[in-house]
Amino acid sequence: MPRRDSSGTPAVVALTAAGVAFTQHAYGHDPAAPSYGLEAAAVLGLPPEQVFKTLVVDTGAGLAVGVVPVAGQLDLKAMAAALGVKRVSLAAPAAAERSSGYVVGGISPVGQKRALPTVVDESAELYDVVYVSGGRRGLDLGLSPADLVRVTGAAVADIGR
Repeated sequence: MPRRDSSGTPAVVALTAAGVAFTQHAYGHDPAAPSYGLEAAAVLGLPPEQVFKTLVVDTGAGLAVGVVPVAGQLDLKAMAAALGVKRVSLAAPAAAERSSGYVVGGISPVGQKRALPTVVDESAELYDVVYVSGGRRGLDLGLSPADLVRVTGAAVADIGR
């Protein structure tokens, strides 16, 4: 019988089911931290350029996901171009949570309730391992950029700034 524990988030379950090699990095999340992603990088001792945040955007016709380094921002124009739409805006937090099944600050690009078009910033390819939210605040997952792209069905484009 498989072991169930508190880290058995949908992201962990999805990566395990897909046979993806990954590492789990749990840490004590500080609710007062001004940035979830920068907090993760600092606590885990990782360069912020190697830790990626998951942002849900609204295309006007539906939602999509952008994955960019926590050290920067999502370039909304570049994201729209990567998706082939006129413009995108950040989705309302409630819409992002409803669609993904995760809470803001813990939204993983992996194992979302609804599979959405996903774009990963091309800077991910500079690393052997990138870190993304594991599906809850205080849990990051390390995996290869190629596996992240494969398991999310993502496109890769220059969407960060």
